[in-house]
Amino acid sequence: MTQPPPLSSSAPSTQQETQMGLTYASLRLTNMFTGVSVEVQALVDSGAVPLCIPESVARQLGFDTTEVYSAGIWIADASRVEVPVVAPIRINFENRSCTTHAYVLGDEPLIGVAPIELMDCIIEPKQQRMVVNPKNPDFAVLRV
Repeated sequence: MTQPPPLSSSAPSTQQETQMGLTYASLRLTNMFTGVSVEVQALVDSGAVPLCIPESVARQLGFDTTEVYSAGIWIADASRVEVPVVAPIRINFENRSCTTHAYVLGDEPLIGVAPIELMDCIIEPKQQRMVVNPKNPDFAVLRV
């Protein structure tokens, strides 16, 4: 079977292709009521809005998900589900932080665009990492 020709012949043949993949970030999550913190590797997802954590992380932070309110949300497969919401949670990443709520669902932590924007971070997809905005290295600058 022959391979199709490249879409563009303008790139030199010696240039290596960079494959896109999943991006993860090391975060410290803190239950602001109790001060309990956990370190997590969170999937960085620019297609999601909030912070999401699995039940196991919510328990490690000291939340009882039977005693919190629930919210109806739409998930990636276009279905609507009711999930517990825990708060307040402080997210620390490098020299940035923000306080938010978290939806309890899934099997791994996920950080969406709302907390990423609040911390003035950016995603570098080719390097598969989230970084502090290099235009504002010392403190977060928010657009309102």
